Amino acid sequence: MAVLRTVGVSLGHRDLASADHWILDLDVRPVLACTHLVAEPHRHVAISLTTAAAYESAPGLEQAAESAAAGKFGRAVIFPGVEDLVGMLTAGEIRERSAIDRVEVLGSGVADDDARVDTRDFVRPQYRDGELILTTTPAAGGVLVPFESREPTPCCANH
Repeated sequence: MAVLRTVGVSLGHRDLASADHWILDLDVRPVLACTHLVAEPHRHVAISLTTAAAYESAPGLEQAAESAAAGKFGRAVIFPGVEDLVGMLTAGEIRERSAIDRVEVLGSGVADDDARVDTRDFVRPQYRDGELILTTTPAAGGVLVPFESREPTPCCANH
């Protein structure tokens, strides 16, 4: 049986989408994969993986990889139960089906267990104080949607 460990890898991904694609294209699916924004030696996205596989970082980015592996905060791309978070679910169902500890409404606190969440088939919770938390925001029809969307509007898009 393979031994799982948390490893960091840094390939210089400039944005979250490219890091997500790299993670989702891995031949050996990790148990947990998170992205981490790092500033050294330049701003980019490093990745932590809980896996039995080994990965090499790009030359000069080894410190960023170590930082990602040791990080207490991260944006989860792969986590237990992620594949079950599709369509319309309640906040309680999200917690029951996955490793997500809490569903929050941006600026309003914890969502009620019966609050309906349209996952839009894209869920990227964040680790905060040791808990995996999905932040949502109110949407049309009285439902909640994940705060992060698959195709975000660029900042200042209308300027």
